[in-house]
Amino acid sequence: MSHQIIKDLSTRYTVKKYDTAKRISAEDIAVIKEAIRLSASSINSQPWKFILVESDEGKQRLHDTFANKHQFNQLHAKEASHTLLLAYDPKFTKEKFSKRVDAEVSSGHLPTEMRDSFMGAYAFAEMNTDENGNNGSWTKAQVYLALGNIMHTLARLGIASTPMEGVDHELIGEKFQQELDGHICEVALAMGYQNAEDDWNYGLPKARLAIEEIIEVV
Repeated sequence: MSHQIIKDLSTRYTVKKYDTAKRISAEDIAVIKEAIRLSASSINSQPWKFILVESDEGKQRLHDTFANKHQFNQLHAKEASHTLLLAYDPKFTKEKFSKRVDAEVSSGHLPTEMRDSFMGAYAFAEMNTDENGNNGSWTKAQVYLALGNIMHTLARLGIASTPMEGVDHELIGEKFQQELDGHICEVALAMGYQNAEDDWNYGLPKARLAIEEIIEVV
């Protein structure tokens, strides 16, 4: 199939070794940031925060979060051009949602007279909130919507990536406490340009189940 979307998804793969000499341009970083901002979420909740690690100091902090486990991902902390920490709000309250609704109104997307009725959409969050106000299982799911969007954006830009659930959320919480501001990071995305010579995963064929095995048309 020759469609550009299929080309993007066919060439995208999980990088195992980055070229430390290559950096993502400022122009592409601007596109990535805007793509992050435009990511979809249930009821436009946006219950997240993203930390873009690009400085040597930030990379060292990220490197240090692999002290106890998941060392197989540690090399990406310094070798990748950038790493994105995707964090979710474990207690997404109705008051926080109201800020998003106000943005709906100020943008012109939602008529002012519909503001109060749209606040009722918070029921989707309430259905996933326990007696202690925790709804992290729901807000974490929203983060993965953003992750998929960003990964495709990178593929379109010709930028390689490595999604990493192999991160230590406790140490990340300590090392990036100020930036996270109460959010929890359990997945990260290394970004940059692969070292094709040293990356054992480069150029290998895709391994996916057949369409007939995963899609039913009714």
